Amino acid sequence: MTAERLPGPADEIVTGCRVLGSGDHGDPVWGHVSRRDREGHGIWLKAGPRGFDEVSEEDVILIDFDGSRRSGSYAAPREYPIHAEVLRARDDIDSVVHCHPPHAIALAAAGRPLYAFSNSAGIFAAGVPRFEVPVGLIETPELGKAVAECLGRARALFLVGHGIVAVGSSVAAAVTSAVLLERACRLQILATAAGGVDQALREPGQRYAHTESGAYLLRTWEYLCRRARLPP
Repeated sequence: MTAERLPGPADEIVTGCRVLGSGDHGDPVWGHVSRRDREGHGIWLKAGPRGFDEVSEEDVILIDFDGSRRSGSYAAPREYPIHAEVLRARDDIDSVVHCHPPHAIALAAAGRPLYAFSNSAGIFAAGVPRFEVPVGLIETPELGKAVAECLGRARALFLVGHGIVAVGSSVAAAVTSAVLLERACRLQILATAAGGVDQALREPGQRYAHTESGAYLLRTWEYLCRRARLPP
């Protein structure tokens, strides 16, 4: 009997990208998902000219922390420093997502903080920092380090006028955080259009403390995979 093949890092990247592609997170072919190589060989990263919804293993490369390709058919994307410098700075995470979801971009551009009044926003109750350096691409180590410093120990970061960065202990956690951030931003934009977020709901609180658990993120991730018709 043939042993079942266990998912490798390229499979994880593909699944994460396909989950993002099943929502509105592409732009249309830009954005990346990465995972630290657990053998210490560098970073697995989505590259290539495809959108999230059409990524395959051929679009995944292995690079070192300086952007040199170790495996795969494509060169490192220009914004690899986001992944390299955030992973270098955060030994508590193994995955970084950079994407351009529309509601998160709009809320950040409006200059408003994210209020944790929804289930989706619960994991961001400590706040989402704003990187406001007026640049286009984060394509140098210096800019990548500035992004990592601005992110600090947070789960996600608004790249104002650009997109977001979300992180996690796994591809599943990072992608789920990105999806929840976009939903939270959409709900806040709807509330603002309906007259604004009530003052009482703008204050920090523990209304959604249950969202801090790994089980909460995992349950959401499993649903997102089912929705995208992918194995978790």
